[in-house]
Amino acid sequence: MRIRHANLIHYYMPKILTEITPLTNSDCFYVVDRRKKEFDFPVHRHLEYEINFIKGCKGARRVVGDSFEVLGDFDLAIIGPGLEHSWEQYECDFEDKREITIQFNPSLLPPEFLDRSSMHPIRDLLFEARQGVAFGTDAILSLYKDFDEVAQKPKGFDSVMSMLGIINRMALITDRRTLSSTSFARAEESSNSRRISKVEKAINENFREELTLNQLADIAGMSPSSFSRFFKKSTGKTLSEYIVDIRLGHAARELADSTKTVAEICYESGFNNVSNFNRAFKSHRGCTPKDFRDNYRKHKVII
Repeated sequence: MRIRHANLIHYYMPKILTEITPLTNSDCFYVVDRRKKEFDFPVHRHLEYEINFIKGCKGARRVVGDSFEVLGDFDLAIIGPGLEHSWEQYECDFEDKREITIQFNPSLLPPEFLDRSSMHPIRDLLFEARQGVAFGTDAILSLYKDFDEVAQKPKGFDSVMSMLGIINRMALITDRRTLSSTSFARAEESSNSRRISKVEKAINENFREELTLNQLADIAGMSPSSFSRFFKKSTGKTLSEYIVDIRLGHAARELADSTKTVAEICYESGFNNVSNFNRAFKSHRGCTPKDFRDNYRKHKVII
């Protein structure tokens, strides 16, 4: 919705739908096996973890946080609590989709349990799930039989053990990647390096300001050239790429949640002009800031 007032244009947008899932306090897991012609549930979030396995989704689009991806024939993702997500019909014309959804409360696997050494792979997977995690096709196919079996099992101890087994197998798969940016998902980075953690913290707290290599190298206690190489090796990104990702994640969050104009969000996210902001956003997200906002808020009414 666009509101014209005093020569300013603001956007009024309804809040993201918060779903109340069928999971009850007496349930370990909620499992549903659906056959559907189309994806029609809007962008939403909930307090539970969600694992979604889909067959027949070629051409559909997965939205997780500020990640938008067009899918192949299969998809498997795990979404953490509170992270916005949906599967959209987009260009999918297959009319016999199979979707197996598993939801569980975070209290099912408490930190005290996950901190035990044998549970660390699952702990790490659930940590990554705060940004959403997607799996490669070969990994998905290797789990197809497991999802098929667990969807048909009656409630009981055996079904709980089967679902824990699926989560464990997912946790051992290396062919996976996170989806949403950390700043959009409001998730902190986890680094094994104390120096990198200090720098990441400084960037997250000061991304609106001009950040130089010398400043951040000084925080790490390293020379600029050594720090630059060390940062790239530790994070997989150059320092400038990392800072832009943090700024774009913040901008995407503001576009989804706030009524601020694109220009306001541009400058508040640390970009020095709207043209650079639009170019960087489209390069990294595949759409303009306006299109991104429209994807989250489908309906507009002019007042």
